Amino acid sequence: MKQFTINIPVGDGKQLEVNVTFENGIYRAESKDYFDNLLWAREKVIISANNLEELIEKLEKELKNKWQEHIQVKEKKEWYIPRRKLFNPEGDDNLQERRVIKWNTTGIFNLNNVKYWRAKQLYNVMIWNFWIPEKVKWLPEDAKQYLEVLTDAERRTYDGIISFLTFLDSIQTMNLPNINDYITAPEINLILAIQTYQEAIHSQSYATILETVVPAEKRDKVYYFWRDDEYLLERNKFIWWIYQDFIDNPTDRNFFRTVIWNYLLESIYFYNGFAFFDTMADLGKMVASQRMINYIRRDELTHVTLFANLIKDLRREFPDMFDEDLVYEMFKQAVDWEIRWSTHIIGDWIMGMNEETIDKYTKWLANERLNLIWLKPLYPEYTENPYKHLERLWDHNLEKWNFFESTVTNYTQASALKGDWNF
Repeated sequence: MKQFTINIPVGDGKQLEVNVTFENGIYRAESKDYFDNLLWAREKVIISANNLEELIEKLEKELKNKWQEHIQVKEKKEWYIPRRKLFNPEGDDNLQERRVIKWNTTGIFNLNNVKYWRAKQLYNVMIWNFWIPEKVKWLPEDAKQYLEVLTDAERRTYDGIISFLTFLDSIQTMNLPNINDYITAPEINLILAIQTYQEAIHSQSYATILETVVPAEKRDKVYYFWRDDEYLLERNKFIWWIYQDFIDNPTDRNFFRTVIWNYLLESIYFYNGFAFFDTMADLGKMVASQRMINYIRRDELTHVTLFANLIKDLRREFPDMFDEDLVYEMFKQAVDWEIRWSTHIIGDWIMGMNEETIDKYTKWLANERLNLIWLKPLYPEYTENPYKHLERLWDHNLEKWNFFESTVTNYTQASALKGDWNF
């Protein structure tokens, strides 16, 4: 067998390198995947011929057509982002050249040789945060309060928020692998896989809450709260469609939108719900549920850090992809929807929460999240957290590092890994 490469002119002074194999009297050519660091054809061009002249003629015709398609897509700024190969013997794992996406990696997880050191630190924290929801104590006491202490309005808010949080972790569990398929740094592939596992654990957490706290005949009503609540249905659909758009049409722009949307989901959408559970616990109600939420919040803060770092890496390595105007537009949409939903489900019937505090908290939080990705505040007049007094309820033994600086300061292994399963 003989192997060699040839360069085929495709137009505009450009040439494409093609691998050629000659074996058993047949020439076989296979194009590479990339051109101008962009995926210019969704599938490789593979051509066979009986002689080299015939092969080159076929290649020129096919590749020129593909190049014209590439130019048309490029002019629309809607070129396709390449999916990472499972294994690529011709890949290059050189750290100096490695990029978070669009890199020709081998697919091997050489985790002793990493470029994105924050991912390595985050791995340690995420693994040491291990927990399981079945071991959180005192949920039966919450079940008693649910029936005998909560008002009808508080029960409705509890149900609606659990339903929304379940949706968020359900869609994250299913969608994160779609993002991970395009990441070409193994150290980031690793922590995205751990995040996916954690989102599944969170879904099990809500199931444990429902199984223990909510009467059996009512549980399906909570899971499918959105069937009877137009606000929640529209909210869920609004979150879902950007993810689905990337799955159906994996362009650079849609990938960037999906990453920003993921960051918004992890960093904003959970937090009015979390504040509700903190407020209830401050009133001496549903304390075990809030304890469960503390563990979930600890995980979610690592997810915020993961995607904040990914956004900054994308901005540094692919400045043309980073669209600051789009980021602000998406933040504004996210804040508006979060305020609308939280005001609807929480209202002013929970002592310590109302339309004003929801508005202030969501806008303050958006500013904090923008700062984390090195952008100016969207709402500069909102500088204080109206729920700061509730931070005393957080179990700070669970949060031993500075999430917002992405730097580990002092963390200890979770109780579960020490052999103590009593959370």
